Amino acid sequence: MKTAVALGVLAAMACLAAVAQAGNFLQDAEMTWGDGRGKVVDGGRGLDLTLDRTSGSGFQSKAEYLFGKIDMQIKLVPGNSAGTVTTFYLSSQGSAHDEIDFEFLGNVTGEPYTLHTNVFAKGEGKREQQFRLWFDPTKAFHTYSIVWNPQHVIFAVDGTPIRDFKNHEARGVSFPKNQPMRLYASLWNADDWATQGGRVKTDWSHAPFVASFRGFSADACVMSGGAQRCPAGTMDASGTASSWWNQELSDMSYRRMRWVQRKFMIYNYCTDPKRIAEGLPAECKIRLRSK
Repeated sequence: MKTAVALGVLAAMACLAAVAQAGNFLQDAEMTWGDGRGKVVDGGRGLDLTLDRTSGSGFQSKAEYLFGKIDMQIKLVPGNSAGTVTTFYLSSQGSAHDEIDFEFLGNVTGEPYTLHTNVFAKGEGKREQQFRLWFDPTKAFHTYSIVWNPQHVIFAVDGTPIRDFKNHEARGVSFPKNQPMRLYASLWNADDWATQGGRVKTDWSHAPFVASFRGFSADACVMSGGAQRCPAGTMDASGTASSWWNQELSDMSYRRMRWVQRKFMIYNYCTDPKRIAEGLPAECKIRLRSK
């Protein structure tokens, strides 16, 4: 009963998340690869990425961002999606790059997707957390969000936080805060590892595979010519921050996140016995939340 009530709350949050103002892919994004396999649709309100045996496809934002709230509505590849990976992430360039990842690992028909998250700072990653979703992500569009500010990287699904990577630079933990990043999205074949450790391969008889995107919204500070331009109201006249700039999890949001993690998290790098044997990253030794 408690689970049913909690899922109802998450569904209500999904309705709220869906009303976010959408951008236009014709104005805000550009195809980067795929030789025509990615197509803007519905007058710029949507974009479809396609994967076939020859190639996948991808796009990127025209703007670079340094902090913001990024939303994307995605409907994933339906049916037998084994071997496919759909991505939505922020990244800078170079070997010491920063990156904030949503990756959706496909599965055979009837088996759930795996939502894979990761954070890179100064080229250092290996901060994976993986989840099952509490809905079928192929039946309708759902909103996936990144809140990135100087103190937090918050991952959210339909308005529900699932992960909060905090700035612990004072404890020697790198945090992505100095490198502007673009938004990237792609659909590609990764059947050497994506589904059940690579044991299940892509069934090309189901190709072409299609993932659909819409509702791209970037309430963010844009970098242009070396200068940072933030939306009006990001910081008020007194210098105190508002909106996403100083967003952190409220007590209720924190409880929702922990409920999702208890029910739906299937991998956490901080509890991986192999990682523990190698020596835990510093952030894993810090309490998730001090109250």
